[in-house]
Amino acid sequence: MSTPNRVYIARLAGVAVFDPNGDQVGRVRDAVARMRPTQRPPEVVGLVAEMPMRRRIFLSINRITSIDPDAVVLGSGTLNLRRFEKRPNELLVLQELLDRRVQLDTGQAGSVVDVAMECNRGGEWSLSRVAVREQTSRLARRGHLHQVEWDRVRGLGTLGESRGTANLLAVLEDMRPADLANALQDLPDARRNEVAAALDDERLADVLSELPEHDQVEILAALDRERAADVLEEMDPDDAADLLNELPPPEQDVLLDLMEPDEATPVRQLLRYASGTAGSVMTSEPVILPPDATVAEALARIREPQLSPAVAAQVFVTRAPLTTPTGRYLGMVHFQRLLREPPADLLGGIVVNDIDPLRAGTPLPEITRRMATYDMVAMPVVDRNNRLVGAVTVDDVLDHSLPRDWRDRDAVAAPSAAEEPPGGGRD
Repeated sequence: MSTPNRVYIARLAGVAVFDPNGDQVGRVRDAVARMRPTQRPPEVVGLVAEMPMRRRIFLSINRITSIDPDAVVLGSGTLNLRRFEKRPNELLVLQELLDRRVQLDTGQAGSVVDVAMECNRGGEWSLSRVAVREQTSRLARRGHLHQVEWDRVRGLGTLGESRGTANLLAVLEDMRPADLANALQDLPDARRNEVAAALDDERLADVLSELPEHDQVEILAALDRERAADVLEEMDPDDAADLLNELPPPEQDVLLDLMEPDEATPVRQLLRYASGTAGSVMTSEPVILPPDATVAEALARIREPQLSPAVAAQVFVTRAPLTTPTGRYLGMVHFQRLLREPPADLLGGIVVNDIDPLRAGTPLPEITRRMATYDMVAMPVVDRNNRLVGAVTVDDVLDHSLPRDWRDRDAVAAPSAAEEPPGGGRD
């Protein structure tokens, strides 16, 4: 194996995994170690890699030909695509050891920052060294970092010890919200709730939108109500409404009352629409401009970084007022048209209104048919007075057309028998 003899595992998180042909097959998410009956450090038996569609598989350490900070390369052979399942005598190093409260043999208390694995002359990998940050008072500077042998640390073999979240969050920091949501699903419920609570409001709002409904509800319930209301304020109104729909009406009312009125109002409006209609799946905050706005102004608006690609793909043109429900709906302008027009031209001169808008009660199958027919990324939704009340985007349609449990990794269909050999997801 062409690789350093010692590798710190937290530094491997997110590193790309390549097959012998140089094709990427996934990214490293953790290392699997097997506990031993003696006092010897646990043996590292493999890595956990995340593949497309959020499937996590086991990569035997014997299949890996090289490990470096930029890539993990596999040797030849058939890749076992069965979903990884941890065995009773195993531990996931990053998930279970990072932030563990431990004690050095000197008596100094601290928490685990990283764990190194090391290869001996016989080719066997084991957990060898532990990076431990000294525990200090909150007013003191950060504690000293010790890198010590495994057997100099007490508390590593005891499950259920209290832990913080800082070091695990540092490993997860650069993940996309969907990948972070996937990682949270692998954690025990209590640990998942701890990590979720430690995220800032905006980050947690993004992650909740990517989780299955039952996980969303459990995480929200673990927060105090004021914090839960703050997180709901950071969510898109349609996502917040979907989440609140999973709660009993009395709890909905409590959280809505705790939200800022201007944040709660669009959510209340969305909750009034019947499930499975345009009103229930639309966003109430599309990009809206008046007809006398210029192309340059429209381009500036759709460049705003907080807008999703589907929302930023078009500008809706209405009479004042410009917040939903708006004044009379006039039409829409796609961003490609904006790129082709002089910056000083007015939107009123290039607006397109040859496609009938949706009504709030339009059922989801009809929305899907019409968006597919006209190759639309988003469609306007108007009320009986032709006022714009929102827009249905293609991601809204996908979210509500897929099976209800599509975000739940445990509900993803298993691979065919041809690609799922026996062995519990092990090579």
